[in-house]
Formats: sequence, C-alpha cells, structure tokens
Amino acid sequence: MHERSKAFSELRERFADRFTTDVATLVAHAGGKAHHAPANPDAVLFAESTEEVALAVSLCARERIPLVAFGAGTSLEGQLSAQRGGLSIDLSRMDRVLRVSASDLDCTVQAGVTREGLNQALVAEGLFFPIDAGVGATLGGMVATRASGTNAVRYGTMRENVLALTVVLADGRVIKTGGRARKSAAGYDLTRLLVGSEGTLGIITEVTLRLYAIPETSSVAVCGFPCVGDAVDTAIAVVQKGIPIARMELMDRRLVQAVNAYSGLSLAPRDTLVFEFAGSAAAVAEQIEKVETIAAAHGAVGFEWASEIEARERLWAARKDAFFAIVAQRPGGRGWSSDVCVPVSRLSECILHAQAALDTTQVPAAILGHVGDGNFHAVFSVDPARPEEMAEVARINSAIVDKALSVGGTCSGEHGIGTGKIDYLKRECGEQAIDVMLALKRALDPFELMNPGKVFSTSDPR
Repeated sequence: MHERSKAFSELRERFADRFTTDVATLVAHAGGKAHHAPANPDAVLFAESTEEVALAVSLCARERIPLVAFGAGTSLEGQLSAQRGGLSIDLSRMDRVLRVSASDLDCTVQAGVTREGLNQALVAEGLFFPIDAGVGATLGGMVATRASGTNAVRYGTMRENVLALTVVLADGRVIKTGGRARKSAAGYDLTRLLVGSEGTLGIITEVTLRLYAIPETSSVAVCGFPCVGDAVDTAIAVVQKGIPIARMELMDRRLVQAVNAYSGLSLAPRDTLVFEFAGSAAAVAEQIEKVETIAAAHGAVGFEWASEIEARERLWAARKDAFFAIVAQRPGGRGWSSDVCVPVSRLSECILHAQAALDTTQVPAAILGHVGDGNFHAVFSVDPARPEEMAEVARINSAIVDKALSVGGTCSGEHGIGTGKIDYLKRECGEQAIDVMLALKRALDPFELMNPGKVFSTSDPR
C-alpha cells in the first residue's frame, strides 16, 4: 500500500474516521451475498455527497488507484470484490431523498437510499416506487445492475424507470445525464448507457426516478399446480391475454418447502404461482376472474387468498427471502443463482429443462422466477470448499444458460455480469459487440480504475 500512501493520507486527513483500513471493515466490503470469492479493498471511504465522491476519485485517479462503489452489499455476481485492491467507496450514508414532485410523479434521491426507505418517504404522498430488487438494496446499486424484481411484469425494470443520473467519472468529473422530461431526443442517451454499467464507467451518486400512484386496492392469491409445466403454461397464458397483473411469481415445490421452513409458512408443497392483482376494485375483480379461469384450465388446485395486509406482506416477505431460504438448507451454505431470461413463449421448455438438470444433483436447489417477463432462477446452496460440487453446479448452470441463449434469451435478466458471467456475455453478444463495449470502457476509463475485472476480462494496468 506504500505507493498509495499519499492519496490515502490525504483522504484520512480530509475524512478522519470515515476513511478506514480497519480489517473487519475491509472484509465487510470484500464481496456480495453469493458464492464468488471475496477480495478485500485496501481502504474504505464512507462518502456523504457527490462532492466527496468526486474528491476521492480525483485523488485516486492521480495515483491510478482502483475504485469500487459499494451500496448495501447485496450483489450476486461478484460486482463488489476488490480484485485489484484499491478504495471501496461506501455510499450507504448518502441516504437522503432530495426532492419529490407528486404532480410530476418523479423524485431525486442520493444513491444510498433503499427502495424501502424511499417508499416510506413517499407513502404520505400516495405514491410509491415499484421496482423491488433484493431486500435492502440501494437505488444506486439497482441502477448499476439494471435490477428489476417481482413488479417488473407491470412496471418494467430500472431501465424504464430512471429519468436522470448524477455520475462521477473516472477522472473525478461530475456529469448529469437526462432530465425530468418524460421523453427527449437530445444527443446520446448516456443515462441508458450507465444503467447496468455495474460501476465500470463511473460512480452513480444521485438518481431521478419515475413514481406511481399507490393502487386503490390489491389482492394476493396463491395457486398450486400438479406440475411446474402447468404453472408456467398458466403464466404464459396470462401474459398472452394481456391481463395487467401486478406480480406473478413461480415457486417450484422445492422452494415452497424451503420457504415454509425458513419463513414459518404453511403453503401446500406444490409447484406454485403467487399472483398480485392491483388497481381499482372493478379492475381487480375482472383480473381475478380471468386469471382463475386460465388457471383452472391448466389444472390449478384452487386459489388461497391472502386478503389481510399483514398476510400479504408476510407472503411477499417470504418470497423475497427465497434466496436465503434455499441457502439455509445446509449449514454454512453459499448461494449460487442462475439468472436467465427467455422469450415468454419458450419459458415452459426452459424451466422444464432446468428442473430436469436439478433432478440430477444432490446439491440443495430450487427454481423461482418472475415468470411474467420470462426471467427465472435456479438457486443452489453450495459449499465453496468442495471443488467437485462447485464444478457440478457450474456445469448445470452452464447448461441452463446454453438453453436460454439457444432460444434467444439472455444470461442475465437482472443480476448483471460482474465476474460470474463474463464468459457467458461473450457467448451471448459476440466478439464485435464486446469490442464496442470495451471501446466505450476505455474511452471513459482509460486506466481501468472503475471496478476493474468486472463485466470484461481486462489486463491489470498497474
């Protein structure tokens, strides 16, 4: 660390105890929630404003010190590991809602605000932000990974819901992309370039978001099926009929059993769809009638209603904890999640293919998915100390991705690339497209300081 002592000394002098090399803090900033190998940064800075981030980046750029932006630590594809050391800039204290416009249905927040925190601030206005990625995820991190979640079937992903960004570039310059207008044809769309860039092009410090009115009423139903194929075919039919359902989540029977044990539920151990209907009372009643008819035609075993607010919230909280429920099936397990997304018409064959692959392994695993938009996950609880087990899960995961790509799908519906999907990205996009992406990366970050080693395999410039 001696070659970085000048920049780090300046940061320590400027930020006092908000700059630290404490080992426990470094370890806490070495990775995310999944199985990928962690790597400690050399130091951590807890920033509180765009100006502070810009100062830190400028100092580090001077000495070619790598930088990793850190939000809540919930990433699943190794985005947060400091593979080349350097400075982790923790944005979690940048947690202020800067502006809310109820009349324009938009707001601006600092990057460290969580979705839950934003919605608490919005409830008095009768508004909410619907994109519901992992529990506790920050909005800056959600932008960086182009997250989505259970509401994407109705409200889209972060890509559709980000209006503007404030971003610190690799040399410390601060730029603002986009504006508050609902459409613009002014120049290159830098906002969409940075949404999903995983911290490799700059550090997002402020976000302007679309907001929505809280629905007049909502209702949740759980519906079991004889097999996963029937459940998926029901989901496909609901989408193809154009029913504006709020959420439609698949939990295979393995997952239902895991969730029951982890969250204290008593769902029937069947392949299951969880529906949420939202809107006016009349619209919700119409949606329910149509979906019940479709489900019955595919062999559904009744609807179980969660009508009370507490019951609905408990059910969705359990679904949000599904990743942890699977991981908890073995002591000391680590999560490994596939993240494919396919055309809805090919969803059934892809999930059945994945389920057959899971039947060949003794590793605890289950399938869950945001099936309304073709996105599903096979989640494993792995022991990284068992190389033969890791190799087996890697083979199964690769087969699931291969199948998705063969039908025109993608290797990542919402988790991003990080370190875990670099090879898959090459197979999906092809060398020429990767070359264009690399050209953009080198133009904005010529010394590869911004989250190096993520999305692409690049040489260590030091």
